[in-house]
Amino acid sequence: MLQRIVKPVLLLVLLVLTKHTYATEGMWLPQLLSGLNEKEMKGMGMKITAADIYNINKGSLKDAIVSFGGFCTAEVISEQGLLLTNHHCGYDAIQKHSSLQNNFLENGFWAKSAVEELPNPGLFATFIVRIDDVTKAALQDVTPGMSERERQSAIDKRLNEIRQNARRESWQETMIKPFYEGNQYFLFVTETYRDVRLVGAPPSSIGKFGSDTDNWVWPRHTGDFSMFRIYAGKDGRPAPYSKDNVPLKPKYALTISLKGVKQNDFTMVMGFPGRTTEYLPSEGVKQTVDVLDAAKVEMRDAALKIMDGYMRKDPQIKIQYAAKFAGTANYWKKWMGEMQGVKQTNGVGKKLQYEAAYRQQMEANPVWKQKYNGVLDSLNGYYQQVQPYAQARDYYSELVKNVELFTVGDRLITFLNDVHERGEAQYETMRQQFLASMQGFYQNYNAKVDHDVAVSLIALYAKGVPAQFAGAEFTQIWQENNKDSRVLTDKLYAVSGLTSMDKLTAFVQQPYNTVVAQMWKDPATRLVMAMRKGYVDNVSRPLADLQSNINNLQRTYMQAQMDVMGNKKSFYPDANSTLRVTYGKVDGYNPRDAIHYDFYTYLDGVMEKYVPGDYEFDVPARLIELYKKKDYGRYGVNGKMPVCFIASNHTTGGNSGSPALDAYGHLIGLNFDRTWEGTMSDINFDPSICRNIMVDIRYVLFIVDKYAGCTRLIDEMKLL
Repeated sequence: MLQRIVKPVLLLVLLVLTKHTYATEGMWLPQLLSGLNEKEMKGMGMKITAADIYNINKGSLKDAIVSFGGFCTAEVISEQGLLLTNHHCGYDAIQKHSSLQNNFLENGFWAKSAVEELPNPGLFATFIVRIDDVTKAALQDVTPGMSERERQSAIDKRLNEIRQNARRESWQETMIKPFYEGNQYFLFVTETYRDVRLVGAPPSSIGKFGSDTDNWVWPRHTGDFSMFRIYAGKDGRPAPYSKDNVPLKPKYALTISLKGVKQNDFTMVMGFPGRTTEYLPSEGVKQTVDVLDAAKVEMRDAALKIMDGYMRKDPQIKIQYAAKFAGTANYWKKWMGEMQGVKQTNGVGKKLQYEAAYRQQMEANPVWKQKYNGVLDSLNGYYQQVQPYAQARDYYSELVKNVELFTVGDRLITFLNDVHERGEAQYETMRQQFLASMQGFYQNYNAKVDHDVAVSLIALYAKGVPAQFAGAEFTQIWQENNKDSRVLTDKLYAVSGLTSMDKLTAFVQQPYNTVVAQMWKDPATRLVMAMRKGYVDNVSRPLADLQSNINNLQRTYMQAQMDVMGNKKSFYPDANSTLRVTYGKVDGYNPRDAIHYDFYTYLDGVMEKYVPGDYEFDVPARLIELYKKKDYGRYGVNGKMPVCFIASNHTTGGNSGSPALDAYGHLIGLNFDRTWEGTMSDINFDPSICRNIMVDIRYVLFIVDKYAGCTRLIDEMKLL
């Protein structure tokens, strides 16, 4: 009887889950497309097969996609190893090559020949060779009743064996990642190339047009792209940088389509999305948007206002802090959008409806009820318990990240702890390594800026973190300075030995035991040690115990959902920086009442936003000239130059630089952002407002060709 009579709430949710409209949610593993997604993708208009996307026997789309530096995605667009990625993905490399004399951030950079392409130490590009399911072997020794630590230890032992026995070439590497909260494991065989050179980048007035005001916003008019090239040894294999290296001959290079897109066209994005948590229980979603996002936004908002003030006044500080400001602002704005999006789409309410449907289904089946009864309720209960610890964690991490003096102090403590573990005989060698690692940091450090950031953030930390979590040592220092962040900060920056490279060098040139003793006398390191001790003792350790219980229950709940609701929906694994495919359709959306956004923007919109001399909305004279003449070459359409478009592909951080592909697998755009209202897709994808933002490939080619005149790059590509 229970299976035939369905309550209204259950009926509502099941109707949503079983609708055969193309919801476009999901970040799918490419090797599983043929079994899970190919039929739906073809129904949406895809003209190629799953084997054209992922194939280990011949070149396929996966062989053109790379993890760019481990933080973005890039794609191969020529038979000479030319890479296309976002401007903001290449930003750090462009900045490091920039100076006041040769400001590539402001003026752009275009290598007119291979000789002018610039090396980037530490930057790499990783291809996926093969993906294997190793779940059975990985979980072979796992038994019921194991603690989380015992379980992970048993798995780690098996994973080491799997890596050692994996079939691969000598120059290839392996990694194994958990999926579905650790219910499945996949092995990735990879090839990593470490000679990646900067080839071209537009000026920031194109590549970062709109800057932080337009970040996460639609309509968008940003030419967010840059170009690099992979170099290999003469045998075509990965090799460290050498002048003798040659451009890589890839297994597969993307073909570029100049056709453009129209409403409801099929689109596909391939890349390496970083992290999502789509299967959180309702209490986890509430905690994220009501508590944790709010704390992080508060801290970053204060830091950004101070950095922005200095950057607008001083060109040198603008160069030093450009990448840091962009990185800080990126997630600050994302978290605000996430909070708004979940509220606007009733994300928590829908999660509660889903949980009610899950309970009804689970309780109607005696086997499931015996196995999973109480799991969801316990999981929600643990999220309630963990909330104050998680909030204190986020305040602490934001303080240490955004006050650079504290970042140095934290690195110094870690360095000295490592010396203690390895023995004082290693001090000299490790000291030189530590100092070398800090050189780049101080090149982009300004103590005045950091001082003012510290004044604001220390006050917020003291207000937001109760004394029971901050610890007795921090409370004592806070009281010694009259609970006044400016008094405390003035003392730190006036006396500390961490405010410059010269001071830090002099500080650690002393004998090891002297440095350890001086750590308690330097006010900055004393404060950092106090905060670190308070965090470890009062937050990190109890949080780890609670998190262990959450991890256990989250894994069980994940399997429960797949068992109980599996006949109603397909489940994709959360993003974890592995290669994924997402697909959707070109479409506008309605962000608010009486507002509709179209799916395309044009160069006309750039000129409408143009503010002469403004660091966010200035436009290069050359671009204005081309616009006035309507000199768009073969890239314009009916006298207009397309710039960006949106679609319903499910993307996240790490998908920056991912190729946007059409129904035939041809490159039509470059993914670089999401709409602000849809940034909550990491925890709550809603097809009504979740849109990814892409720069039209024709705008990229127009800038390379007509604006920069770098036709040698155009000549490398295969254009349709």
